Amino acid sequence: MSSQSLAFDLLDNTTIPWLAWGNGSGDANKAAFELGQQAVAAGIRHIDTAQLYGTEEAVGEVVSKSSIPRDQIYITSKISTLPGDAPVPLNEVRDSVAESIRKLGSAPDLFLIHNPSVAFPGELKAMWKILEELKSEGILKSLGVSNFRVQDLEAVLEGAKFKPVVNQIEYHPYTLAHLKPVLELQAKHGILTASYGPLTPILRHATGGPLKPVLEKIAARLSASTGKTIDLATVLFLWTRAQGVVAVTTSGKVERIKALAEISHLPDLLDPSEIEEITRVGKTVHFRHYTEHMEQDSPLPDLPNGL
Repeated sequence: MSSQSLAFDLLDNTTIPWLAWGNGSGDANKAAFELGQQAVAAGIRHIDTAQLYGTEEAVGEVVSKSSIPRDQIYITSKISTLPGDAPVPLNEVRDSVAESIRKLGSAPDLFLIHNPSVAFPGELKAMWKILEELKSEGILKSLGVSNFRVQDLEAVLEGAKFKPVVNQIEYHPYTLAHLKPVLELQAKHGILTASYGPLTPILRHATGGPLKPVLEKIAARLSASTGKTIDLATVLFLWTRAQGVVAVTTSGKVERIKALAEISHLPDLLDPSEIEEITRVGKTVHFRHYTEHMEQDSPLPDLPNGL
């Protein structure tokens, strides 16, 4: 990771800012333009959108009306299923991509297949090949995937001209045990992980589980040593970055968006022992909020959910 830009290197020789503001849900989705402007003004330089979110046009407007040059705002978007969660026919992929580019006003820096169900069964590799062709033609830039299990990654990796540079998945300490095979395969091929739901252990787990007191202890130490209030979310974000993982998060509150921008520029504050403790304790629990794709035909670890 570059210490100056706080970005990770991707295997296609591009870089990606480590923290992204996403607009897939809540007020961030309802006011994607206004809050996107706030995010960019606050100093966030990575916006995560998707066809499914209905926010690509708003993101394009944020970029076009910003004084920040386009090449300094990183945009991730995704080809999603059609209305009714229907797969995208192969003969519609090019038009689908063109529509995303039209709405965004330019090609996204990173374009993902939102989940394996975007393609009809057996057509995942063929869909990837079309995206590869679009990259070869200079229409798309970096290519990646989202919610891909081992079998999905293997399908697109076999004979790939361009490997996915990113797999965006629900990643946090409580998914580590289950994700082990996925993460091992990604490491083998140089595929970076991007995490949506990185704060799930403190936002969506009813009790916080065994990780909560660990995070509280670390937050207290950092607050005392820095003279600033460091909350549990900041600790989790810093742990995520220490794993070499992009954090995709959201907020519909302006003050929180400003806080996220500050977090995105923080130095490495965690001790190695603290990073290890979060990892170790996280692996004692299995808890995932979004089970739709990653837990289908993917054996779950024999672990408690920490509730």
